Amino acid sequence: MKTFDELSNKICACEEALNSKLDGSNGKRAILLCGGTGCISSNSLEIKDKFQKMIDEKNMNDKVTVNIVGCFGFCSQGPFVKIYPEDTLYRLVQLEDVEEIFEKDIIGGEIVERLLYVDPATQEKVVKQEDINFYKKQKRIALHGCGVINPENIEEAMGKGAFVGLKRALSMTQQEVLDEILASGLRGRGGGGFPAGRKWSFAYATEADQKYVVCNGDEGDPGAFMDRSILEGNPFAVIEGMMIAGYAIGASEGYFYVRAEYPIAVNRLRNAIEQMNEAGVLGENIMGSGFSFQANIRLGAGAFVCGEETALLNSIEGKRGMPRPRPPFPAVKGLWGKPTIVNNVETLACVPYILREGAEEFAACGTEKSKGTKVFALGGKVNNVGLVEVPMGTTLRELIYDIGGGIPDGKEFKAIQTGGPSGGCLTAAHLDEPIDFDNLVAKGSMMGSGGAIVMDEDNCMVDVAKFYMEFICDESCGKCSPCRIGTKRMLEILTRITEGNGTMQDLEELEELGQAVQANSLCALGQTAANPIMSTLRNFRDEYIAHIVDKKCPAKICKNLMRYAIVQDNCFGCGMCAKMCPADAIQRTDYIAPGKKLASFQIDATKCIKCGACIETCKFSAIEKQ
Repeated sequence: MKTFDELSNKICACEEALNSKLDGSNGKRAILLCGGTGCISSNSLEIKDKFQKMIDEKNMNDKVTVNIVGCFGFCSQGPFVKIYPEDTLYRLVQLEDVEEIFEKDIIGGEIVERLLYVDPATQEKVVKQEDINFYKKQKRIALHGCGVINPENIEEAMGKGAFVGLKRALSMTQQEVLDEILASGLRGRGGGGFPAGRKWSFAYATEADQKYVVCNGDEGDPGAFMDRSILEGNPFAVIEGMMIAGYAIGASEGYFYVRAEYPIAVNRLRNAIEQMNEAGVLGENIMGSGFSFQANIRLGAGAFVCGEETALLNSIEGKRGMPRPRPPFPAVKGLWGKPTIVNNVETLACVPYILREGAEEFAACGTEKSKGTKVFALGGKVNNVGLVEVPMGTTLRELIYDIGGGIPDGKEFKAIQTGGPSGGCLTAAHLDEPIDFDNLVAKGSMMGSGGAIVMDEDNCMVDVAKFYMEFICDESCGKCSPCRIGTKRMLEILTRITEGNGTMQDLEELEELGQAVQANSLCALGQTAANPIMSTLRNFRDEYIAHIVDKKCPAKICKNLMRYAIVQDNCFGCGMCAKMCPADAIQRTDYIAPGKKLASFQIDATKCIKCGACIETCKFSAIEKQ
């Protein structure tokens, strides 16, 4: 494609082809399989191959196609198989189900009901994806095309509007593109929430012979997989967003910094760059516009601190991933000393939508100060685990209960950790709070990159704070002493408390240390390191006091503050717990419970290592934590 007219004609042709594939007007039925990392680990590629083998064996290639697409989002129900044009969605599909789906549905036109999603509230089987509660309140902007297009096929991406935004941007002046991004209200989705248009404007206003755009794909929060899924599902959109940003600020080169633990995302990104170069929408003098842009990929080694933009730039330059003092900010002096804008994957994925649909359309979604949508990796103690994109302003209650399906096993909701190690824990009192950048910060947490870990009554909040502090200590680069030393001291105090050796003075020291680390650390990793501690101290102080004063862990998680005991009246005397005990801590007693024939057992607390093997073994629920 050498001209804009050729691009427009190609986009129209691809849109028609994709629509005919999905609505069946091409005379074929289409089988789509989730190709995200989670479903691939559950054999979705093998399932695809088996479908293709059956198509070949029955000489039906002129009647049926089968393709891998991006993440469907509902990860706890994968692998998914979707049949078009009927739009039938099957979940939890295994290799042994392929033949039944093919024979009954593809050939016979009969729905395989046992593989349909069952609504837990009504027990009704749901045929179409859009009718599942998990999807009803979602709106896909950053995830546009994911679950629909083949992420390794540029023509399918064009069929969903790829490069329409780029084409429009190249017909505008740089200032007009900046104004469009500013008018949209787009804020950075990497955690800071800084207005993207302002950041771009700083770089645009800085004179330089070379400028860069960097995509931050170094997603390091525990439980987070938003950026990975976007790159796996529609890499073309992220590249297009980078190119629009490059045109706006006057950059001719960009770098994708993606952690090496994301091989599928990296391979699809590399494939997309190659296809775009071949198609003429990336490279030199793009479609005769005079704008040239080259995209490169750099792999990160998995250091959490490299999610901080200046540490990331150091890593690309081949230096140790450690943050730089600011100012100067990267928009003025960044990669190799040149003006550089750093945006994360989700931010860049929103840019083509804004240029394609218009700033007003994007700004119409969300709240006054937080426009658009936000992608969350919803996990932990929630029924519907998965990838969720919701309008800003959606409440935590809607996220956890309407979309997430509530807490498993009828347990009580206790907290949700938003923002990963940099965020904080919010409680049931916050369930009706709208999700946006400023409101979460005001409540003691933050949006972060989008991790959302739900916890129930069985979680110990002191242990949660300790878990995140262990992670921060491991990931601190050690450059500044407040983070390097302060986080170690906080971890030592938390360890003492969970081991039953804490004092009330420890709580004062935790708060003092937390404030000092927040105020004096060099980068955002240290500045937010104490957030999990400060939020749990504020919202769950009674649990800290129980650990210190009562020497008890209310959630029965901290090993040093609990013990295992056999309820002897429930014990049938089978002895399986004693056989499984690796510490020989379980012995038979002389007591025979009423209605039982064998003497019961008891646990010697001095020998018990609290491994839990006895509880897992007992079929009579006779062993409990105390």
